Amino acid sequence: MSMSIGSINSRNSFNIYSQLSSGKRINRAADDASGLAIAQKLLKSETGFDVGAQNARDGMGALNVADGAMGGIMDYLQRIDELSIRSMNGLYSDSDRQAIQSEINGMMEGIQSLAKGTSLNEQKLLDGSMADLHLATNPSGGGLSIQMENTTLKALGLAGYNVTGDFDLSAIGKAMDMVSKARTNMGASTNRLEHTYNYNRQASENLVGSRSRIEDLDMPKAVSEKQKQQLLGQYRNLMLRRQMNDNGMVLRLFQ
Repeated sequence: MSMSIGSINSRNSFNIYSQLSSGKRINRAADDASGLAIAQKLLKSETGFDVGAQNARDGMGALNVADGAMGGIMDYLQRIDELSIRSMNGLYSDSDRQAIQSEINGMMEGIQSLAKGTSLNEQKLLDGSMADLHLATNPSGGGLSIQMENTTLKALGLAGYNVTGDFDLSAIGKAMDMVSKARTNMGASTNRLEHTYNYNRQASENLVGSRSRIEDLDMPKAVSEKQKQQLLGQYRNLMLRRQMNDNGMVLRLFQ
């Protein structure tokens, strides 16, 4: 009987020391099978929200890169508009207009370079090859689909734009409106992603708290239990020594 109780107490002491060393109430399924299953489900959701938050942040980064490039395109368009109006002045000669067109060509090359070259993680953002950017921002893999813009000269209606002959000045205004609208849409998408990021972080923190209440050890209670087990062990040892002493006295009486 005493050996059985001793074994149980030794096992309890081992469990307490294991919990204290890890800081976890559940270190193996035998500690709390149902609690472990619930904690694992919470961990899966927690990880999903963390990854979703990271994806949302990556998406914001991509949109910020695209918006910066479109800001550069808008600057080029402003300069082209200015040069186009200047070329309409009757005081300029054909050679003057050719010089103006040369500068416009440089601006247009800049627009095309930004449209074709703006990328993130080797993904082109503004050349029309990415119609929709899907961002997995929730644990199920769903999320947001963001329409990426095509800002090439052809898409903007400026391919072949030339002020040395007859040209339509309103084409520049239309291109500027397209870019401005695209930047507005991207700004709204960035705000949505920021909201999603904040929600995911909060959801993850809440899940961490829930999982902690299931898995983590109540340290004061565990320390108290450890001290209790130590006292019980000392008491058992004391009783065992007393029993051995009593048995020895009985044996001496019969000698």
